[in-house]
Amino acid sequence: MEKYSAREVIEQAIRTEKLGYEFYTTMAKKFRKDFALKDLFELLASKELRHEKIFSKLKTKVENEEPEGWEDVAQYLRAIVESEFFLGKGKSLPSLRNVKTIGDAVEFAIGFEKETMLYFYVIKDVIKEKDIVENIIEEEKTHIVWLSEFRTELKKKQIQRGSSK
Repeated sequence: MEKYSAREVIEQAIRTEKLGYEFYTTMAKKFRKDFALKDLFELLASKELRHEKIFSKLKTKVENEEPEGWEDVAQYLRAIVESEFFLGKGKSLPSLRNVKTIGDAVEFAIGFEKETMLYFYVIKDVIKEKDIVENIIEEEKTHIVWLSEFRTELKKKQIQRGSSK
């Protein structure tokens, strides 16, 4: 198995934030007629850019020395990265072809945010700059809450439309 350094973990976090930004800007354009969703996706895109900058700064602080128990952590992180929401053939942005409805977009975004947050929890456990990553995790939680609230409102609207027929 290929070695996975702490620096590469942070680089992966940067790439993840870039993917999130691309996803949210693409979805904001795709669903521009739904102003609430467009605004939500634009807000999330701006947060992803900010996180990318934070991780870029963090990368300069991360030592090349690997923490104790790194091999197990590295394998776990690789499994997360190879999940359906991250990188690789058929991953993340290529999967956007399957996002046809607002509901699809919101569900995919929630899944992406959950996987991202899980990844960041592991990063927090292995680097010294825990407070920086903890702040990003807290923001990721708010993203999930916003998306979940939007999903609830979307379902209410669908029920109301269904009962008015």
